[in-house]
Amino acid sequence: MEPVEITRLLKAWGAGDRAALDRLTPDIYNELRRMSAKYMRNERDGHTLQATALVNDLYLRLADITSADWTDRAHFFAVCSQMMRRILVDSARARRSAKRGGGAVKINVDDAPVMAHDPDGATVALDDALTALAEFDARKAQVVELRYFGGLSVEETAAVLKISEQSVLRDWKLAKAWLQREMKKK
Repeated sequence: MEPVEITRLLKAWGAGDRAALDRLTPDIYNELRRMSAKYMRNERDGHTLQATALVNDLYLRLADITSADWTDRAHFFAVCSQMMRRILVDSARARRSAKRGGGAVKINVDDAPVMAHDPDGATVALDDALTALAEFDARKAQVVELRYFGGLSVEETAAVLKISEQSVLRDWKLAKAWLQREMKKK
């Protein structure tokens, strides 16, 4: 399906045409699956949430939207990227909470397997750092979210944010350095 047709269907769905979402789903599913696979590559091994489940969870949340002002395909995928990030961070926070005794069975430390590094902590740390960056410089945080989490190209990110490609590249470089520094503090 052409981007113009996707935008037309997004606008129809945003205006309340529920059938437009049904017509969109087959065409946007592969792109959402690609985005979710990118997210999942950054998650720990053995993560209980798989890429397909992430897309399904996202779809359930999208299906609950009764009205939206989608400007175009890039805007839609930017919002999907934010929603996927929230799903993963919420999942990581829940797992970390459970690890701290939420309904856990007590075992002898000598019987416990050696614990690996805390990848859920990395997800939460990145989210915390990105939230701090958003307070400091919202646009740089948006660039990171769109490029890193959403998998948008420099051109698509520039279109969504209505800035130049050079600005995207500059924000991307500065934001990565800022996030790395911030995450080392934790």
